[in-house]
Amino acid sequence: MKALVFQGPGRTAWRDVPDPGMKDAADAVVRVDAVTICGTDLHIIKGDVPEVVPGRVLGHEAVGTVVETGGEVRTVRPGDRVLISCISACGRCRFCREAHYGQCRGGGGWVLGHTVDGTQAEYVRVPFADLSVHPLPAAVDSYDAVLLADIFPTSYEVGVLNGNVRPGDTVVVVGAGPIGLAAIATAQLYSPGRIVAVDPAQTRLAAARALGADATVGAAEEPEQFVEDLTDGLGADVVIEAVGLPESFETCTRMVRPGGRVANIGVHGKPATLHLEDLWIKDITITTGLVDTSSIPMLLRMTEAGRLPTSSLITHRFELGQMEEAYDVFSRAAETGALKVVLGGPQHNTLAIPTNPQYTRT
Repeated sequence: MKALVFQGPGRTAWRDVPDPGMKDAADAVVRVDAVTICGTDLHIIKGDVPEVVPGRVLGHEAVGTVVETGGEVRTVRPGDRVLISCISACGRCRFCREAHYGQCRGGGGWVLGHTVDGTQAEYVRVPFADLSVHPLPAAVDSYDAVLLADIFPTSYEVGVLNGNVRPGDTVVVVGAGPIGLAAIATAQLYSPGRIVAVDPAQTRLAAARALGADATVGAAEEPEQFVEDLTDGLGADVVIEAVGLPESFETCTRMVRPGGRVANIGVHGKPATLHLEDLWIKDITITTGLVDTSSIPMLLRMTEAGRLPTSSLITHRFELGQMEEAYDVFSRAAETGALKVVLGGPQHNTLAIPTNPQYTRT
């Protein structure tokens, strides 16, 4: 089969690799029908995630069709259409029993495209299939479902829930990429008073407004002063960091009000300074986290009911064999206008979000 293989920092290749085989009775092998690229994949390619070794097939988000299951698998069977979670769960360890699947100590957690071969391939072996794949309702389109593998549960769990967004809150989302946009969409489930998006790209700020942000400000346009003026000098109740850079994290800590919450979602490849000399006296709560994906069943129900703008984040579509071209477009998002790039079958309808048609492939 063909797969996107990490070959060391700065190098990948779409090439032939052996078909995945069953290694455990709890495994399933899935044919990949739709797959997407994550900002974390770009961090891996830069060398920010040293656990990923050369030769690893990348990717951790996909929708596909089950082709084989082990003898212990009970919830799916060959022919079933499924969502593959970015997190695998053994179901037996302490953390899995608490639904903290991201911290699984039984061989799961974030393994796909990390410590085992991932989803950016024609086929993928999914460990612990009973808890790691989700049967899809017929009414849920593959392009809607694939965004529930990672970005929507990540934004919802690590951003909105960890940030404890409440009715009437002023919520600032720093970074209007896919994660930040999904945070804007899911924060609205809790009726905040207003949502402010911060990003350097005007196209992404336009996307944020299309998804429900009440105000937007460029990253170079004194966002801290903007938030201060908007809140009569108080600061935001919740600030969600969705970039993963030291300067963006530090900006978040300066925009939050006394007693407020900073929810860090971004994957950081470099240390950030934590100014405890300023933060302790303001009673600031800072949270971090790896997604557990325990919210996927609920998000699937909402998607089936048409309550989440999932595939509206997709700006570019490619055939699976165009993986290297898709990476190029996604990695140059400021130039190409890319939000979420999906590879797979035929084009599906999406909501109108500004994009650059020059780079759209079908």
